[in-house]
Amino acid sequence: MEIYKDLSSPASQKFQELLNSQLSKNKIEEGKIIDGKITKITSKYIFLFIPGLKSEPVIDVNEVKILGISENIKEGDTISVLLEKIEDKNGDVIVSAHKAQKIKGWNKLVKCYENNELIDGKIIQKTKGGVIVEHIETGSLMFCPGSQISDKPMKNIDHLIGVEQKFALIKLDMVRGNSVVSRRQVVSSNKKEDKVKIIEKFKVGDIIKDAVVKGYSSFGCFFEVTTPEGTLDTLCHLQEISYSRVNHPDEIFNIGEKHDLKIISIDMDKLQVGCSIKQLSPDPFEHISNYEIGKQYKVKVVKITDYGCFCELEAGLSTLLHSSEISWTKKNISPKKFFNVGDQIDCVITEIDKDKRRVAISHRLTKENPYSKLENEFPEGSEINGVVNNINEYAIYLKLENFDIDGFLHSNDLSYTGKPEEELKKYKKDDKLKVKILEIKKTEQKVRVGLKQMQKDPFDWFKDKKINEAITVKVTSSDNKGLLVRPEGCEMDFLIKKSQIAMSASDARPSRFVGGERIDAAISELNFEKRKVSLSIKLLEEIMNAKAIKEHSSPLSGRNLPFSSLSEQLDDKKKKKDTE
Repeated sequence: MEIYKDLSSPASQKFQELLNSQLSKNKIEEGKIIDGKITKITSKYIFLFIPGLKSEPVIDVNEVKILGISENIKEGDTISVLLEKIEDKNGDVIVSAHKAQKIKGWNKLVKCYENNELIDGKIIQKTKGGVIVEHIETGSLMFCPGSQISDKPMKNIDHLIGVEQKFALIKLDMVRGNSVVSRRQVVSSNKKEDKVKIIEKFKVGDIIKDAVVKGYSSFGCFFEVTTPEGTLDTLCHLQEISYSRVNHPDEIFNIGEKHDLKIISIDMDKLQVGCSIKQLSPDPFEHISNYEIGKQYKVKVVKITDYGCFCELEAGLSTLLHSSEISWTKKNISPKKFFNVGDQIDCVITEIDKDKRRVAISHRLTKENPYSKLENEFPEGSEINGVVNNINEYAIYLKLENFDIDGFLHSNDLSYTGKPEEELKKYKKDDKLKVKILEIKKTEQKVRVGLKQMQKDPFDWFKDKKINEAITVKVTSSDNKGLLVRPEGCEMDFLIKKSQIAMSASDARPSRFVGGERIDAAISELNFEKRKVSLSIKLLEEIMNAKAIKEHSSPLSGRNLPFSSLSEQLDDKKKKKDTE
């Protein structure tokens, strides 16, 4: 050991030169993978020689067993290890063969991922959410989700375990060292290549012979087409199955049946082929020239919906009977209550639209319009009997005699004098009433009738009256709003407002009247169209005062008026004149 104390000696300098030259050949750095030569194998350890290290690294035998290479190694072989520490606190070199293999495998995966290359692997076990896949070349373990095992649902994958096959790398986690692969992409890619070859053999308009019914859904039927290049699945949409209306493909097809198809569309991007069965036969709409608008024909009900019935004029030539064209009188009807699928009914064609390939028909036009019949037999102003069919909060509906028509009787047309809401309470269902027809609207299918119009109109009492005319009324009652009065000989009550009782505010008190008094009042408003009358004692007082003053007549007694100021005004005017 003394030789190393003096570094200036020739021997020390030579040793340093040899050491530096050896280290320069073997660049020893922690974290790198290096090759070591096996010098000795015991029951517990494997000793390695790595040039440039101060001591021999040691590997645990169990680590090699995990790698699966313990039976194949022998002294003199070379093995790759990861140099974790050149020297630990005990002066030992720390290496790992398992970590070296994992890093080598990861680097290989990264390279394949960057180059978009497929890798060889095999499924070694099932796990939650998928399977574990072993990389054949490096032994690295990868995860394949259940959704990425196949392009179609698989109940059992036991036949895939242990089988070497191709996988696509779809995700690498550099931090955690995790990798995710997909078998589905490989399967789909292979199928896609085959599908392209098959579809390229077809063109729009080609006829496919003996396509097999594979399955169906609510929107169409799926067929399997067999070609020398392989098989192809294609869809025949529900609307392309038949010119007649089809509710569901299972009404026409059975699984396994063979049918000819006509190709009507090809989408190379989506790799889809659209087919039609109905286009193999002539279009029945070409026969529409045999039919005329306004004429009556027999049609067959083929489908019933909430809004109407789909019918056929002939096989494949469909038309719509809307619910509004079923009956003249029924509103918001359910077609199912009138017809059944398969019924033969009479209808009139109301519209033919060749551009939209649409035909509209009407069933009610085959029958006489009851509103026209009603108008002919009972024109507006006629009297007719009816039975109460329904009552709501503002009107009564009457079924008019010998007609399947409901007449509308508004509560305002029940009585001239009673309150509408109280008058409604007097009637119940099945009551018989005689009413007058007020209005018939054929286009809107409405009939308005009135009950009060059957009686004498009490408003006629005012026919020979005019504004400012004085009438005698009888006080019925009084309240804070004014006086409720009834003109003598009239059956209607009117309100004289508090402000219209007298000219003097002190006299305009409704409480002065207890009911039963006979007083005079003037008509301040009279409107026959609106049936409105306003009465005013105040107005009559003003009229009488003006008249008395103008004529210089003797003071009025005021016997029939609730005021006393008129005599005072006349006296004041006379005194003033005498002084002049």
